[in-house]
Amino acid sequence: MNYLAHIFLSGGNHRTQIGNFIGDFVKGSRFNDYPSGIRRGILLHRKIDEYTDSHPVVLKVKVFLRPAFGRYSGIITDMYFDYFLAARFNHYTSRSLNVFAFQFYFFALLNYRHLPVKVQRFVFHFVGTNRLKKYGSLDGLKDSLEIMSNYKIPAIDPEKTIAFLVQHHHELETDFALFFPDLIKFCHKENSLMQIK
Repeated sequence: MNYLAHIFLSGGNHRTQIGNFIGDFVKGSRFNDYPSGIRRGILLHRKIDEYTDSHPVVLKVKVFLRPAFGRYSGIITDMYFDYFLAARFNHYTSRSLNVFAFQFYFFALLNYRHLPVKVQRFVFHFVGTNRLKKYGSLDGLKDSLEIMSNYKIPAIDPEKTIAFLVQHHHELETDFALFFPDLIKFCHKENSLMQIK
């Protein structure tokens, strides 16, 4: 899953959201360097990735995408799924995506000192462009893919990625709708267990 899903699946604890947001940037046992709430979020991020990577629907989608996107089929799956979550956000919560996003931005900036250096470098642009909200449109998703192509993975072709999504929109949206409720249930359980510990 990509940024929006990880943040959304953190529950209502803002520090857990921050930890889940930065999870990809904290390797090995470095999670121990963070305050407890952020630490829980980092660990939840890892559990979400493990669960997602082994889910039969996600495996099916990656196989479907592989002829077009090769080794990047997993990354493209994550981006597509964030798009579907953003586009149907009110299906999964009573909060608007805009309110949710700006609450997260506020706490991300409030916890700036806890963000890894790599995240500090892009967080103001992330907030300033309202990246979480933009995931919900094809144009916004294309913007995110272009950023990824320019700064991280040049092999990703935004035009091709969007064209593929448009062509297979119904099938991919159906797969997301099958998978995401399972992931929500998993995260509710993990969040409850983490609160007990």
